[in-house]
Amino acid sequence: MSSVDIAVVANAEEAARLVAERLAEQARAGGSIVLTGGSTPRHAYELAARLEPDWSRAELWWGDERCVPPDDENSNYGMAKTALLDRLEREPAAVHRMHGELGRDAGAKEYERELAGVGSFDLVLLGLGPDGHIASLFPDFPTLGVTDRDAIGSEAGYEPFVDRISLTLPRLCATRELLFLVAGEDKADAVARALADEPSRETPGSLARAADGATRAVLDRAAAGKL
Repeated sequence: MSSVDIAVVANAEEAARLVAERLAEQARAGGSIVLTGGSTPRHAYELAARLEPDWSRAELWWGDERCVPPDDENSNYGMAKTALLDRLEREPAAVHRMHGELGRDAGAKEYERELAGVGSFDLVLLGLGPDGHIASLFPDFPTLGVTDRDAIGSEAGYEPFVDRISLTLPRLCATRELLFLVAGEDKADAVARALADEPSRETPGSLARAADGATRAVLDRAAAGKL
């Protein structure tokens, strides 16, 4: 496994700001960006929209989605729309949302069709659950072993307990930059397992490394407490 370049900052606000700066840089450069859900990424999106209001060179994808309508409070797309898309002066060249309202299997098949012929991403942003999950790839789930598909449907392994659509591990790793954003003391054990221990299906984050470039992590001090 490739090494991870780790940046530790004082708090979640600083972590969000560092990631916002990276998102803004990538938006200016153009290319494909894969977004994630979560409260810390939400703030990073808000800051990124202020730093760079023109995302017209970029294409947006999602790493996972809950099987809910886009206006549901649990929708990752809905969160990003409110935090990022609605704040931009110029929208991305393309916004490839996962259609969770179709259900996990139909939604995954549709996303695979949309991904057909797409090469490596430029930036994949990931969070990390307290159990070590990434996107909607949960510890010891059979979905972790899927290597011949780009997107899959899954049962929920973590709250909220609704079905999911997720990019597969190889598809997430097919990127020039894989960037973890993690904050909070409740993530400290998972961070240590994902970034410092040997790779294990018990900690999906430990299996996520960029296949075509760099893997980086931005952590607040609390999340990095057990490294």
